[in-house]
Amino acid sequence: MNLLEKFNADMIKAMKEKDKDRLTVLRMVKGAMQLEKKNQRDEMTEEMLIDCLNKQIKLRKDSLAEFEKATRTDLVEQTQTEIAILQEYLPEQLTEEEIDTIISTTFEKVGPTSAKDMGKIMKEITPLMKGKADMKEVSTKIKEKLNNL
Repeated sequence: MNLLEKFNADMIKAMKEKDKDRLTVLRMVKGAMQLEKKNQRDEMTEEMLIDCLNKQIKLRKDSLAEFEKATRTDLVEQTQTEIAILQEYLPEQLTEEEIDTIISTTFEKVGPTSAKDMGKIMKEITPLMKGKADMKEVSTKIKEKLNNL
């Protein structure tokens, strides 16, 4: 069963079990996917699902920070639950060591000389890590490494 089939099956299961929280989150993702499909005029693919999941997680993490500033514990808990549900559908995440290894390998391959080579490095790394790691954190690690050259 591929990721799209699992996603749709879980959505039906949530309907049958009347799991409102899960169903709401899955419907939001499905709506984002349908909008993306309409914009790109493509069939829904697993890559599109992963992109939508990452966007939804990013939106919720941004909201989470705001809710924590406002000390809205009810919304913090709800948002954390939504993030956990969304992360169930992402591919297995890379560990810190695996991320560091990929970054080091890419640095050896590209041979950057300054921070201006950030684009070259990201071009090599993005296909390897997209959906498997938080690209914001990866970007931060790369910038640190470039600044230490």
